[in-house]
This record gives sequence, structure tokens and C-alpha cells, in this order.
Amino acid sequence: MKIYEIGTGYTPIPTQMGAATEIVVEELTRAIQKSGNDVQILDIQTENRKENNLPIREVPIPKCFRGTDVQLGILHKLKRVIYSVSLARELRKLLQSETEPVLLHFHNQYNLFFFLKLVSPRVRAKTKIAYTVHSYIWPGAWEDIKQTVRKRYFQEVFCVQNADYVLLLNDQTAENFVKHLGVDHRKIFKIGNGVNTDVYHIMEREEREALKVRMGLPGRKVILQVGSVCDRKNQLGAIQSLKTLLEKRPDLVYIYAGGVIDEEYQQQIRRYAAERGLADRIIYAGELSPGQELNQYYNVADVTVFPSKVESFGLVIIESIAAGTPVVLTDKPLFDLNCGWKVCENLLDLANQVERLLQNQEKEQSGRIEVTQNYGWDKIAEDHLKIWNGCQ
Repeated sequence: MKIYEIGTGYTPIPTQMGAATEIVVEELTRAIQKSGNDVQILDIQTENRKENNLPIREVPIPKCFRGTDVQLGILHKLKRVIYSVSLARELRKLLQSETEPVLLHFHNQYNLFFFLKLVSPRVRAKTKIAYTVHSYIWPGAWEDIKQTVRKRYFQEVFCVQNADYVLLLNDQTAENFVKHLGVDHRKIFKIGNGVNTDVYHIMEREEREALKVRMGLPGRKVILQVGSVCDRKNQLGAIQSLKTLLEKRPDLVYIYAGGVIDEEYQQQIRRYAAERGLADRIIYAGELSPGQELNQYYNVADVTVFPSKVESFGLVIIESIAAGTPVVLTDKPLFDLNCGWKVCENLLDLANQVERLLQNQEKEQSGRIEVTQNYGWDKIAEDHLKIWNGCQ
């Protein structure tokens, strides 16, 4: 069976920014390839692809649509449609030339929706379709999300109803799919994202201290938050909760990193910090490159906070734990992991949990061990292959 991992078209693979789905496609492809299976990525055409050894087949689109639009406005949506239509054409040609069974693994609703609409069942005859649901909306209560689903996720509904395998990151989504969308439970599988524990690892104490010096943080305690800068990720809520702790401890800084999705929200954070005299203690690190740079920040941090209002999985949680840095969450995580995290009762309790963890002098090993066992990419790839080969 030939496996094709389908890039979303949001940003080229390997990604040079914090794009979780693209990281998943890259790492899953490497692990499947390592297991001896035939796999290839289909991804957006670009002149600026990061050097790599991945098996990538480019999908041609007009040059004016090859850039990465982090604002997610109308041009972003138009780019999604153009890439998805071009992808469907490329896949049609590919399937017409294939003589062996094919599995297509999609990760984006636009991509699969247009493929199903534009490529005939006859051409798809030897093809199995797997679809991983990365959208953050689905774990919510149905009464809270049903209007949004009808307006913005009708394509994804069509995708999960027509895929052969529906791969979910959490249990809550499965209930909504079966009960409210009529998806056959027999084709639904829960399977988590993974983390590269060679990349995200615990650095030696001397290296960590040297990094702090280079970053202008010698002798400081560091609270880190990683994620797109927007209301959903709730950086402002975290800062408001941590304000008293920051005022009480002059050695403490809060660093947040990620692409700015909402510029007005970013300005709200800056105004809040300035008005309370904390502008030099609330530091925006910008968009960090996945891998070595991001791992350095996890290692410099004493604790990571994750106060997102809604999430499907939270890749940065297991990355931080793999780097030995504990995470404080404002809700129970949607994955199975016993070590490396604490849940606060509410945002008011966030500072209390952070303050307790700041007392730790060493990086946490137990959480890293569990993450390696349960969420290493070799394990995650094996879980995918068992499903696609009918072993589950």
C-alpha cells in the first residue's frame, strides 16, 4: 500500500513556524518511512522550502498564493480553495497512474472536501481515505457549537461522513460525531499527535544557564507560553492572573511566543503590561522556529502555562514535558498522560500552581519518560499503520 500524507497548504513543510498540523505531517511521514513503508508528502509549491530529505511532491499553484498568511482573512481562504482544487487535480493524475492500492491521509477540511467533489468515485476506486480532525471546535458541548458547525464546518462534516477512517485527537469529539452527525462509530479511532523526543529534550544545566545569559535572563525565573497570539490562546488572561505574582517577585518574567493572529489583541497585551509597570517583565519572543530554537525556550523556562479557552490536543504541552518543563493547564488535558502537568481550578488559581512549580530546581524526568513511551512518533506511526492495515 502506498501512503500519501497530504500537506494542508497553509505553510510549506518542513515548517519554519509554529504550525502544528504541518509538524504532524512531517514527523508522521518520517516515522512511517522509518518503519519501511512507502510514503510520500503532497505539499504546496514554494521557492523557499527549508532544506530536508523528505519525499515531497509539489502541488503547483500561482506564485501570488504561495506565501503564508497568518491573519487568516479572505486571501487565506481563497488560497485554501485554490490549493485544494490544484491538489485534487494532482491527486487525480496520481491515482490514474497508480496500479497498487493507495491510502490518502488528509489533515484539512478544504483539501478533502474538494478532492471528494472533484475526483470521481471511479478514479478513487482503489483508494482508502483517512482524515485526521485537527479542528479545535469539536470537543465542545453540541448546543454551544452547532451554529458554528453549520456556518463554518459544513465541509468537515462532509469529510468525516465520507472518509474511510476518521482519526480523532480526543474522546469528546467522537461523541459529537456519532450522536449528532451520524458518523459510523466503527470507522472512528482515537489517536494522538506525537513529539520528537530527540529534538525536544532536557539540556544540561550549564547549557540552560548559558542560554539565559545569552537571552538577557541571568538569574531570572521564566514562565513560558507558546501559541498563536489571539484571544483563544488567552495570553492576556494568563498575564492578568500572573500580575500579582510578577509584582511580588522581581526575578520573574513571563515570555510568550507565537505568530500574531490578532494584532489588536497583541496591542491589548502591551497596553496592559505598560499600564501596570510590567513592560520589561512581559516579553514577546516572536515566532519561534520549531525544533532547536523552541526547545531552547522550553529549557530556559521553569514552567509553561497553557490557558487556552478551547483546544483539540495541545502539541506544545507534550513538547514542553518532553523538554522536562512542567505545564500548568486551565482545563484537564484531552490526552492520556499522568505526569508533567498540573490543572488549576481557574485562572485565579493559575498563579498559585505556577508559584509552587517555581520551587523545583531540576527538570522533570518522569513526564518525559511517559511522553516518550506514549507519544514518541514511532509509536504514533505504528498506531496509524495498525488502523490502516485493519489490525484494530
